[in-house]
This record gives sequence, structure tokens and C-alpha cells, in this order.
Amino acid sequence: MNDLVTKKVSLIELFYDLVFVYMISQATGLIHQLHNGVIGLSTFSIFALVVILFINSWMIQTVFINRYGNDSWSNKLFIFINMAVVLYMSNSFSSTFNHQLTPFFGAAALLSLTQTMQYVIVYLKTTQNADKQITLAFSGILATRTLALTLGAAVQNQLGLLAALLGIMISWIAPSFTGKLTVHRPIIFSHLLERVTALIIIMFGEMIVGIAEYFTQRTVSPYSLLLFVLVALLFMTYATEFSDLIEEKQGRETGNRLIYLHYFILFGLSLITVAIKFIHSTNANLIFSVGCLYTGLLLFYVGILLGGIYNEVSFKIGSRRVCWIIGFTLLGWGGTLQLKNATEIIFITVVVALLNLLILARIGQNSTFRQKIQ
Repeated sequence: MNDLVTKKVSLIELFYDLVFVYMISQATGLIHQLHNGVIGLSTFSIFALVVILFINSWMIQTVFINRYGNDSWSNKLFIFINMAVVLYMSNSFSSTFNHQLTPFFGAAALLSLTQTMQYVIVYLKTTQNADKQITLAFSGILATRTLALTLGAAVQNQLGLLAALLGIMISWIAPSFTGKLTVHRPIIFSHLLERVTALIIIMFGEMIVGIAEYFTQRTVSPYSLLLFVLVALLFMTYATEFSDLIEEKQGRETGNRLIYLHYFILFGLSLITVAIKFIHSTNANLIFSVGCLYTGLLLFYVGILLGGIYNEVSFKIGSRRVCWIIGFTLLGWGGTLQLKNATEIIFITVVVALLNLLILARIGQNSTFRQKIQ
């Protein structure tokens, strides 16, 4: 395939994203629930499980559209069906591992089945050997998840739960081993980049909703302004890496690295979103809240730094800058541990975010300066 081929993000893909706006809101709601001032291990495990399943399904659908999607009515029908299933799934999980997850597993099995069918249809239609191997591999992965989730819904005991969990984890990890096949049918990198960027915009939207309560006539304060500045700095950090520094014209790219590094960013932003509320809450353990905030920041920056592998040669981040970014973040964490005031904690965090953004932004400035003097 031509390395310079591009693909426009369709309106139906953007429409498809709308159900994930609601899904992310529902999933993040799980970790807003505190038990003795902290998030329970069971609650956080279910949150991670739900996010992995939803985002894995979104990624699989996105990659399918990237390689094989067209404007046919059959593809549109599958997307509409998947949207309806995702809406139901978004309202069918609970905060504990019990029989209440049965409807969730059943709906997830249906979603997996429809995605399996999409790949099977392409397998039957294509005459290209590379496409047959790719669609066969993904059909197998999704069929395994379908059977595991069906067992999880039908057998309401520990065995069923274990089967469902294994199916979810296999479908999450297995695509990373398909590189030897998918390299023969590379993804259109610019399209995939635009799609994952849209997903991150949704996450930032959830963060904006989270801080909106601090911008009323009764609650607006310097703390409100600091929260908004923090969100803006994090957004600019993401935009600097994945808009300014990245090279969109990638050849023979499977997309696996771009997909998996975004899980760090997604989980990081989720933790930051809930931590912002916890830090200002009298019901939350402050040390735990700060830990959530800086764990989220570390995950976010790890994802950003991993994205540097796609940068233009002159925009490479370099090990020194990696150390500075991680170092500033850890110093900020240490500096906030002794603080009791939410405004002071967020102020230090804003300083950390600003310094890290300047480190990334300087890469592009230095490169531009070198080009001018050459």
C-alpha cells in the first residue's frame, strides 16, 4: 500500500464516538465512589476491566474501518447495532464482582459477535492472502472473546467470571502479536491518529465536566482558575506531541504501538479527573487523592513520551528530556505530600505541568532554530 495514502474520518465514525462519551462518563463514575476515603480495589478493578473492554472494542472497530471500512449500508448497519449495544452496556455494570455483571457480559458477547461477523465477511470476500490472514486472526480473537463472555453470562459463578475476564484480557493483548501479519496491510496512520486523538478529546471533555462545578457564582475561586489552567496545560502537552511533533507519514505501520500507548494516557486522564474532585473533598483521604493525581500524571506522561517514537527525526525527545519530565513529576508528588491545602496542591501540579509542557515545546523551537541557521 502506498505510504502516503490518507483516509478521511467519516461522519458516521464521529457519530459512533457519541456513545463512548456516555460510556466514559458512566465508567468514570465508578471510581468516584469512595470507601473509607479511598477507591476500593474491587471497584477500581471493575473500572479497569470496563474501560479495557470498551476501548478495546472501540480500537478494533476503528482499525477495521481503517483497513476495510467503506460507505456501504452493511458497514453502517453494523455500526448502528454496535452503538445500541454499547449504550446498553454502559448502563449494565456494577461496582462489585457479582451476578449483576451478567447482563454486561451478555451484551459484551453480542458486541464481540457483531465485530467477529464484520471480519468474517471481509475474509469471505477478499482475494488477497494478507487480508485473509489478518481477518482470520482477528476473527479468531473476537470469537474467543465472544465464547468467553457468553460463558461468563451463562455460568453465574467463579468459573464464568474467570472465563469472561480471560476472554477480555486475551482480546486486549492478542492484537499486539499480530504485527507480522498486519505489516503486510499497514494501517493508514493519519486516520488512526485522528481517531485516537478524538478519543482523547472525549476524555478531556469528561475532565471539563468534572471541573465545571467549580465555575458557578458560589464556587468560583482561584482554585477554579488553577484547575482550568491544569486541564489546558495537559491538553496542550498532548497536542504538542500528537499534533506538532509527530510525523503523520508513517510507512508500513501496524498501529499497535500508537493504540497501546494511548491506554496509558486514557487511564492517566481518568485518574486525574477523579483526583481533582477527591483533593477538594473532605470525605477523601488526602494522601490517597494526591497519589491518584500523580499516578495519573505519570501514566499520562509515559504515554506522551512513548508517542515520541513517531516523531520526526529532528523532533526526537531524547533520554535527557525524558528524565526531566519524569523527574519534575516525581518532585511535584513529593512536594505535595506534606500539604493540606487543595489550592496549594493544584498550584504545584500546575507548575509541574507547565515545566513539562515547556520541555516538549522547546523541542520544536530548537529544531526550527537549527533549520533557520543552516
